[in-house]
Amino acid sequence: MLAKTKPGKANTIKVEKTKPYRPTDKEPFMNERQREYFRVKLLAWKEEILKEAKETLAHLQEENQNHPDLADRASSETDRAIELRARDRQRKLIAKIDEALTRIEDGSYGYCEETGEPISLKRLEARPIATLSVEAQERHERRERVYRDD
Repeated sequence: MLAKTKPGKANTIKVEKTKPYRPTDKEPFMNERQREYFRVKLLAWKEEILKEAKETLAHLQEENQNHPDLADRASSETDRAIELRARDRQRKLIAKIDEALTRIEDGSYGYCEETGEPISLKRLEARPIATLSVEAQERHERRERVYRDD
């Protein structure tokens, strides 16, 4: 939008800064805008993980060398094992992201699998792959501890 100025002064362009969209409790839960917001967030997260995986693969291929010193070789093998474990966790995370994207498509995203109640937007913002509300997650973890302690 061009701002009008007095004669003899240069015209300037006024740019209004808009805040990026953030879902709020004031709008209908899991409306189209919220679903799109979380879909984009999940896709960006997945893209980042895949990028890191490619970098790790390239690093592991470069690192594939014989170390004459046993300590260096052991250290390298330990680093490799840790890296592969991290990649395996991220592979599982990608599967959860894909499941969340499927839930967005079928309309079940954002609702607790146990109670059917909406999962809070704050929880989804922090953990977009969440399938349980905070309360249901806490119950699940308590049950898990009880069975683990037996």
